[in-house]
Amino acid sequence: MPSPAPFGLLLDVDGPIASPIERRIVIDSIVDDLLTLAAAGIPIAFITGRSDAFMREQVVAPLVAGGLDAGAHVFGVFEKGGCWAPVTPQGLDVLEIDTVVAVPVALKTAVESLAREHYADTMFVDDGKHVMISIEQRTDVTSAVYRDAQLRFIVEVERIMAELAVGPGFRIDPTIISIDVESVLLDKDLGAARALDWFAARGVSAERWWSVGDSRSDYLMADAVHARGIPVAHVDVRPGDGMLDRPYDVVVESDLIHDAAGAAFLRRRVAELD
Repeated sequence: MPSPAPFGLLLDVDGPIASPIERRIVIDSIVDDLLTLAAAGIPIAFITGRSDAFMREQVVAPLVAGGLDAGAHVFGVFEKGGCWAPVTPQGLDVLEIDTVVAVPVALKTAVESLAREHYADTMFVDDGKHVMISIEQRTDVTSAVYRDAQLRFIVEVERIMAELAVGPGFRIDPTIISIDVESVLLDKDLGAARALDWFAARGVSAERWWSVGDSRSDYLMADAVHARGIPVAHVDVRPGDGMLDRPYDVVVESDLIHDAAGAAFLRRRVAELD
């Protein structure tokens, strides 16, 4: 059994890794430092609500282009635990999908049609989702305009769910740039559990873990680690939304937020390797 790594990383994508404004990695050091950490044997898992298609294009492709080490332990969990795949030097490996948690087809059709036919001026459908519905803010629309449209859209989705008699097993989860409709079983703790189990099945472990995210739900990643009795700390890269009280350390990167905070965090983890 190999020795545990000094630490492991559970990383949300939108916010700490990809710019929530440009929806891509814009800070070069983030890719460089992820590659350095992976080559050093640090287990890294991306735990995101994003689709595998987004991850392939915006996160995995830069890692592959940068020369991801063949011995790296990198894993991706998408749609908040609804699907997952290893990340290899050739790209994403075989994708596994949990169809049990998929939204009903009738609901998906109705919600996506509503977005396309009546809200196309402010949002668009993420066609890459397998088990969720995700309607995302257009990048040419201001946050204020989007928030107003988002509130109206949610009311209409609630009406659709009532008409279709969708039970309590599904919920609407709005974020600063999207509206997700998903199974209540999906969340960041499920994603973290999938990642930890994947690492453990391959004999990969860490003395402690860091989780990093910009939403209150991202604390669930650290919750999942803490529940297993493993030391963990959470890095909140958008503390202005309110930091949560937890039985483990919750830290911030000075006054930095989003991917600037994520970049600073990764740079400090690389420095620990020296």
